[in-house]
Amino acid sequence: MAPLGRRLFHVQPIKEAKLKRARSKRKKTGGGDPVGKKIPGESGLRKLNPAAAGIDVGSREHYVAVPADLDPTPIRKFSCLTAQLHEMAQWLKGLGIVTVALESTGVYWIPVADVLESYGLDVQLVNARHVKNVPGRKTDVQDCRWLQELHSFGLLRGSFRPEAEVRVLRGYWRQRQRLVESMSQCILLMHKEMEQMNLQLGKVLSDVSGLSGMKIIRAILAGERDGKALAQLAHPGVRSERSTIAQALIGTWKEEHLFALKQHVALYDFNSGLVAECDHNIEECMKSFDRDTTLPPTATDPEKPNKHRRSKNAPQFTIRDLLHQMTGVDLTRIDGISTMTAQTIIAEIGVDMRAFPSEKHFSSWLGLCPNRIITGGKVKKSATRKVVNRVATALRRAASSLHRGKSWMGAFYRKMKARLGPPGAITAVAHKLACQVYRMLKYGGDYVDKGEKVFEERHSERELRYIEKRAKAHGYDLSPSPLAKAVP
Repeated sequence: MAPLGRRLFHVQPIKEAKLKRARSKRKKTGGGDPVGKKIPGESGLRKLNPAAAGIDVGSREHYVAVPADLDPTPIRKFSCLTAQLHEMAQWLKGLGIVTVALESTGVYWIPVADVLESYGLDVQLVNARHVKNVPGRKTDVQDCRWLQELHSFGLLRGSFRPEAEVRVLRGYWRQRQRLVESMSQCILLMHKEMEQMNLQLGKVLSDVSGLSGMKIIRAILAGERDGKALAQLAHPGVRSERSTIAQALIGTWKEEHLFALKQHVALYDFNSGLVAECDHNIEECMKSFDRDTTLPPTATDPEKPNKHRRSKNAPQFTIRDLLHQMTGVDLTRIDGISTMTAQTIIAEIGVDMRAFPSEKHFSSWLGLCPNRIITGGKVKKSATRKVVNRVATALRRAASSLHRGKSWMGAFYRKMKARLGPPGAITAVAHKLACQVYRMLKYGGDYVDKGEKVFEERHSERELRYIEKRAKAHGYDLSPSPLAKAVP
């Protein structure tokens, strides 16, 4: 055991001597840092935004962090009152703060951003999911400090926000959509009350809220109970026979359901009036836009006016002409894009596409392109990101309407459907539509439909080239058969 003990005894001093030499070497060379000795608390990154602040937004109070060398109290708390928000902006402006980063927390960030922008500060709205702090160490003070530090090093990227006048139009349009949803809820409740009275009006009319349906319902509320008299109120263009409509309007006529039906109709009429008021504000807002006079307006083809019939929920004014005047192009020329879809696109993103360097950036922002996750050199996942975006939803709906379209987009949809299934086909066509919208808004010009025949011919050519390539790889040479030309 003695030799072993001596061996251990002699090894220990050797290790200590090596550690001492290593420590002295690090002291002479500055601790391994090529620039010099590392200062405690300093990062090796260069600050791109030295005059940056971070705000942790809350429902009642906001925590603001500024660089420690600008104020003895670098972190302050302000309430959500307007006077406190102005005091916050004045404090930041007095310290020389240029840019501010804040989280997109619900709608609480909107008043803060509006006040800060009124003082000339550059407000960067960041995604709360991208700026998460270390788990288990979350406080409001640490969050605002973390935002300020990340923003000072230029590690945060602001979310897309359209121009101020576009945000006004967006607010009107979103409010209109909410009112239309309320009207659809009223229609469902009217269906429910009539079903409980065994009035099968929805079985003989395609739309209960249409001209014929509302006439019959109002006559019922006025006291009419004769099925034949109610059936005569239907429009002559209704396909169902009058006798069938009369049989469907024989019900139990319970007072509680008639009372509920009356209130649902009143609420439907009230929402209809609010929608008309929104339409007036939307029209005035669209007329007040500054138009780009350098871009000539697109000439409308008289042989192909508008492929889409007017929707029942569409505004009463000529929304297509106003959109054409605002953008300089006619987005409804794109297959699948209706006036309502075009209005949703313009109300959400505006007409200035400089925020997106390319159509790839635009489709990525919409979540309509593959999100590849590569680990160890292998693609683990390539599904699209889960993005809640009204423009992407509108484009997906436009893409799903092309399953029977006799156009280039329609043929492309059917090919993708056979290859990827309906969900994949909708995403692929929505991506194509997004690229077309981007090109027209940024570069102008008309959309020209190549047609279903051109798509099928090019697809056949690609298949033939692939077959010839495979045959050549196996040592065969293909030549066209004279019988193939005779086949119709």
